[in-house]
Amino acid sequence: MDLLKSLFKGDKVIWVVFLMLCLISAIEVFSAASTLTYKSGNYLAPISQHCTYMMLGAGVVLLVHKVPCKLFRLIPVLTLPTSVVMLIFTMFFGERVNGAGRWLSLGGINFQPSEIGKLAVITSTALILAMMQEEKGANPRAFKYIIGISAGICLLIAPENFSTAGMLFGVTVLMMFIGRVPLKQLGKMVGCIALAASLAVGALFATPNEVLDEIPGLHRAVTWKGRLTGFFTPKTEVAPEDYDIDKDAQVAHASIAIATSNIIGKMPGNSVERDFLSQAFSDFIYAIIIEEMGLVGGAFVALLYIILLLRTGRIAGRCDKKYLSLMIMGLALLMAVQAMVNMMVAVGLFPVTGQPLPLISKGGTSTLINCAYIGIILGVSRYVENKATQTEAQQEELITQPIGQPANQPMEEPTVEISTIS
Repeated sequence: MDLLKSLFKGDKVIWVVFLMLCLISAIEVFSAASTLTYKSGNYLAPISQHCTYMMLGAGVVLLVHKVPCKLFRLIPVLTLPTSVVMLIFTMFFGERVNGAGRWLSLGGINFQPSEIGKLAVITSTALILAMMQEEKGANPRAFKYIIGISAGICLLIAPENFSTAGMLFGVTVLMMFIGRVPLKQLGKMVGCIALAASLAVGALFATPNEVLDEIPGLHRAVTWKGRLTGFFTPKTEVAPEDYDIDKDAQVAHASIAIATSNIIGKMPGNSVERDFLSQAFSDFIYAIIIEEMGLVGGAFVALLYIILLLRTGRIAGRCDKKYLSLMIMGLALLMAVQAMVNMMVAVGLFPVTGQPLPLISKGGTSTLINCAYIGIILGVSRYVENKATQTEAQQEELITQPIGQPANQPMEEPTVEISTIS
């Protein structure tokens, strides 16, 4: 028991949420990876690889949550220049997966530099906000520094993964709101972005696909256009025999999976649509979770991310270090927003994107980085608990001290003067 306490330090609720997500991941990826099993010819290959990453991720959590919190200030210093170099390199030499050059291969190991870029932006934003806090809020100059860093990284990510760039910038805006950046600055920025986005979407739909393919850096624009068109086109009732299920097949099969789930689902391992969804183990794993575990299971998974966010907020509120509190809130927001986007895509409430479900979808780099996020949150919670324990010990010491006796000083023996009567 003492060994477990020494290994698993920090907030117990965060630990439970992490372990529950890992358990669900192992079950559902094993069930949803039927297409990978068929292609590899090895029944256990997909799940054994995923479980290896999950075990490595658990090791990352155990390692990171023991790191002294003062060293967390080095994260933006190390990750920001590294991510810039990697993202630029990936734009020219990255490996293409599903038409997007998002992967970098070094020494036979494939990973996504965008994951490091996300960590760099979140930690850099937290550091700037913490260093430039004043009595009435963040110094207006903090806004310029944050926009410069976040916009630079997001522009490097956007050509290959626009949804990740947009999501990351949105989380940065939320962090600036939490960090008390002047609302006037945020309002002007949101208005400018809304206007620019409207003009960009209008230009996207007005430009023929042949022209879009020839524009440097916009080779994914045709894909974005198709996804937006499919999402915003009014849905009309079509007879089953006339429905073209091969058109936008991912959305169609995800909808079938959810529609046939009922309340309790078909139970793990009994999914039908996993054989037709090309990304059943990644982008659309939430649809498989609902199909197998029902609406109850889907709601439970969503609740885990809500608990993670709320619990992190509670830890941040008790932390006396601005940088640590802002950093963990940014990381929790990033995971919660990504989970929300993945779930909304699966149930048809958001255009199709390439966002996996954090700590559940099959992945390599993303799994390890998300585990590092959990380790950082647990490390800060451990710092908060130690701080609270020290405060309680000091208060008890003050209470037990006699009145007029200085703290941490031994009690003096009373002296009795004996006078002789002559």
